[in-house]
Amino acid sequence: MINYTKYFKSNSLPWVTFIHGAGGSSTIWFRQIKSFAKKYNVLLIDLRGHGDSKTNVIQEIRKNYTLDNIALDVLEVMDFENIEKTHFAGISLGTIVIRQIAEDHPERVESMIMGGAIMKLNIRSQMLMRIGFIFKSIVPYLFLYKFFAFIIMPKDTHKESRNLFVREAKKLYQQEFIKWYKMTVSINPILKLFRNIELPIPTLYIMGEEDHMFLPSIQQLMKKHTNYSKLIVVEHCGHVVNVDDPEIFNREVSNFINGLHQVR
Repeated sequence: MINYTKYFKSNSLPWVTFIHGAGGSSTIWFRQIKSFAKKYNVLLIDLRGHGDSKTNVIQEIRKNYTLDNIALDVLEVMDFENIEKTHFAGISLGTIVIRQIAEDHPERVESMIMGGAIMKLNIRSQMLMRIGFIFKSIVPYLFLYKFFAFIIMPKDTHKESRNLFVREAKKLYQQEFIKWYKMTVSINPILKLFRNIELPIPTLYIMGEEDHMFLPSIQQLMKKHTNYSKLIVVEHCGHVVNVDDPEIFNREVSNFINGLHQVR
C-alpha cells in the first residue's frame, strides 16, 4: 500500500483527501494541514514512488504506470481506512489523478478541488515533453525536473514553490521518474476526454493568474463546463497556488466545501 497520513477528528465530519503533483509529496500541503485538520478529517497521500511510498508487491503486480492503476492505489487506502466518500484536493498532476478517480468511481468523490489544474498540454508544454522524452534516459532526471520547474514557475514570486518541488523530486529514483514520465507524455487523449465531458460532481478550479502554461486552457474549459464547475483565479500566484497564497487557497476551498454541505 502507498504511504499516507491521516488526521481523524470525527465521524460526523467530511473527509478531504490531498493529492500532490509529479515529483512532489504530501509535504507540499504543509500550509493546509493545520487549517483543514481543525475542521475536517484529512487524508494525505504519497503517490507511488513519491515521498515515503516505495514500490511494493501490489505495485509490482500493477507494473504499468497508468492513471487507472494510480487511481487504484488511492482507492486502496480509502478502502483500508473505511472512507466511503471524500472531497479531493489536488495540485498539478494530482488534479489528473483526481479526475481519473472520478471517471472510474464517481460514487467515491464528494467534490473535486483542482489547484493548478492540467486539462490540456499547450504547444509549449508538448514541446517540453518531447524534449524531455528524448533526453530522459541520458540526462539526470533532476536536471530535467529543475528545467521544467523553472519553465512552469519562472517568476521570483514562484521561487518557494519551485524549490519545494525540486527538493521533493530529489527523493525520486531515475527509473521511477522515467515510469511517470512515460505515462505523462501519452496523456493528451485522456485529457481530451476529460475536457469533452463535465462530470456531475461539484468542481472548483483554483488557479494562479501567473500560471501561463495551464490557466488559459481552464478559462476555455469553463465556457463548456458550466453546470457543476467554478473557477477562481488568485492574483500574483503561479502554478502551485496552495504554496504561493495558502491563505486564499485555504479560505476558498473551505468555503466551497462548507457551501456544499450547507446545501445538503
